[in-house]
Amino acid sequence: MPEAKFVLKDPKADKETLVYLIFRFNNERLKYSTGEKIDPKFWSATKQRAKEIKDFKTYPEFNQYLKHIDNSVNACYLSLKSNAEVELITPELLKEELKKALNQTTERKITLFKFIEDYIKQITPLRKKGSVEVYQSTLNVLKGYATYKKVRVDFDTINLNFYNDFSEYVSKKLMRMKNTEGKYIKTLKSFLTEATERGLNTNLEYKSKRFKVVKETADTIYLTLDELQKIKNLNLSEKLHFDRIRDLFLVGCYTGLRFSDFSKIKPENIIDNTIVITTAKTDEKVVIPLNPVVREIISKYDGGLPREISNQKMNTYLKDIVQLAEVDTLTMQRKTKGNKTVKESLPKYKLVSTHTARRSFATNAFKSGVPAISIMKITGHKTEKAFMAYIKISQEENAKILAMHPFFNTEMQTLKAI
Repeated sequence: MPEAKFVLKDPKADKETLVYLIFRFNNERLKYSTGEKIDPKFWSATKQRAKEIKDFKTYPEFNQYLKHIDNSVNACYLSLKSNAEVELITPELLKEELKKALNQTTERKITLFKFIEDYIKQITPLRKKGSVEVYQSTLNVLKGYATYKKVRVDFDTINLNFYNDFSEYVSKKLMRMKNTEGKYIKTLKSFLTEATERGLNTNLEYKSKRFKVVKETADTIYLTLDELQKIKNLNLSEKLHFDRIRDLFLVGCYTGLRFSDFSKIKPENIIDNTIVITTAKTDEKVVIPLNPVVREIISKYDGGLPREISNQKMNTYLKDIVQLAEVDTLTMQRKTKGNKTVKESLPKYKLVSTHTARRSFATNAFKSGVPAISIMKITGHKTEKAFMAYIKISQEENAKILAMHPFFNTEMQTLKAI
């Protein structure tokens, strides 16, 4: 008896994974990509459908489409079986019939730009606003490149020549930073991977090692504990909005949370001298001990925190606040535009943003001797290599930290021996 099942490509994935149709008949097996993706936590392996829960709002449409595929493959099989001209039903033959039934024949042409536009519409309800904006800006730049160069950009034209020409357009014509160029390439590769998995693209040149995502280590800053103390000691009683923003920023500096999280801490997140919160970006639970500075701020606001402010406004006011604290050490900044490396020295307060809080936490905690693995539990870095690239610490500072370790500390080794 023919049997249709739906399974996940990677049931243990921590992100969305493809759903496959498995159809068994006459000791044969058809494996067919539905083109749909789902996070395994929203999938019921028993029912072979999306869980009917509010956290996955599109489950009715999702499950209805799987039912449509189920009905279609069974109908195609019965049609072939009753066709006297068909001597043997093979997985390949059934697959072609199913494609026709689902309007997914190879003759059905969809352009790269049309695919990206449709894809953005599909994932907009499921992705964060920032991610959707990156997808849209990448599409806009690709269209701008096609118009400027007067060339056709489609699945079959994405090759190393395109890569080199597009990269030059972004860096020299648009004068974008190297990391921005890398962001466009990375996003384009994700579009092509999605289209390939859906059976819409067969050109795999984008997987070449030479079709790489370029990166440049940014000259980002962090605030030392002494600088944070200077900010904390500011008397802002006559500028209450500065006072609230300063306090909120310090919470970020002593928790390591992103702006999207530390700006929304509520009294109910404070449990047994810890902050317990599920992060907005990764949807992971984080538990952070209360630093004395954070405890003092919570007490100041009667068990809560200052009301939240937009990221943009906070970044603007922060520079003024840090300038008042006289955190003005000249800091060299290097950025690559086109083929030129631009250098300029800026006072430190001009470089401060809400994200400086998170980087300051990670760097200061590491310099204070907190194990990297413990800090990573808060920052969310998956590898120590990524974490070490994130924090701002010189070779000299690292040597001082190592000098305090028993392995390098002769005095401590002697005491242990005794």
